[in-house]
Amino acid sequence: MNTSATARAKVPVTVITGFLGAGKTTLLRHVLANARGRRIAIVVNEFGTLGIDGDTLRACGIEGCGDEDIVELTNGCLCCTVADDFLPTMEALLDRATPPDHIVIETSGLALPKPLLKAFGWPTIRTRMTVDGVVTVVDGPAVADGRFADDPAEVARQQAADPSLDHDNPLAEVYEDQLLCADLIVLNKADLLTPAQADAVEAAIRAEVPRAVKIVRATDGQVDPTILLGLDAAAEDDLAARPSHHDAEGGEHEHDDFESFVLPIPEQDSVEGFINRLKALAEQHDILRMKGYACVRGKPMRLAVQGVGSRFRHQFDQPVATDAPRTGDLVVIGCKGMDQAAIAAALAQA
Repeated sequence: MNTSATARAKVPVTVITGFLGAGKTTLLRHVLANARGRRIAIVVNEFGTLGIDGDTLRACGIEGCGDEDIVELTNGCLCCTVADDFLPTMEALLDRATPPDHIVIETSGLALPKPLLKAFGWPTIRTRMTVDGVVTVVDGPAVADGRFADDPAEVARQQAADPSLDHDNPLAEVYEDQLLCADLIVLNKADLLTPAQADAVEAAIRAEVPRAVKIVRATDGQVDPTILLGLDAAAEDDLAARPSHHDAEGGEHEHDDFESFVLPIPEQDSVEGFINRLKALAEQHDILRMKGYACVRGKPMRLAVQGVGSRFRHQFDQPVATDAPRTGDLVVIGCKGMDQAAIAAALAQA
């Protein structure tokens, strides 16, 4: 069998990465809704112990999207748990009686994609899978506000004034590593940007990425799956073109800069009051990300909440069983050292 035939025989895998709240799960739902009969298996990785994104996908109501096609890993970042979680998961998908036509991995928002690509060199999967492409989703408004990127000119100015200053920014490093690994960049939430802002964000991305990478603008992750799936990048064989801040460390990284915890949420009196309290908490404690569910008094549907910084989206997504407790859960993600007790106390009140 020639090389091209061997490559075609491999199951293609698309890695969807991007910072916290960029819209990866929304993009994935759009892919599933437009699969056109293609058997797609989903591997969802969360930073934390409670899987919200997998639950969101299972509740999507999309025909052909069964529970067995969504595999959820909440035991840490995939790039840190390759042998324990990633390889057995991928082998199990390959060994199905009817293997998927395509596998899509949604990484944690704090994951570095390059170590994950290296895992595709493991002998047990190298001959059976190929990384069709890395798709990096960018939160356009967040980047426009400077939340995930350093200002090089300002850093240079401060360093000149005080060379002893340490300007390491773990948030910026994660964001930049995700860009540097991309085969396609989705500039999401473009509807929340002016044309000038969108142009500026795109120009900043192009200045950061040393190779030619296509950038597409999207609203609510609505990108045609034929653009996302079928990049034919064989990314596992192209690691040298994907530099990382952590290459000098052997490509590994730790999540010591961040922490995540889950809080129980009592039944809420009103949607507006709950969302306003979350916004105030995000600003007061510099919380990066909040996502989860709550019950609202008098409402038969549960309230799904997604927040990036102090920007929140919410909707009633599915009925609450009549015999189920009227409580919810919220995942809180931020930099190390958050005042968990104060945040918990504020959210313990209805």
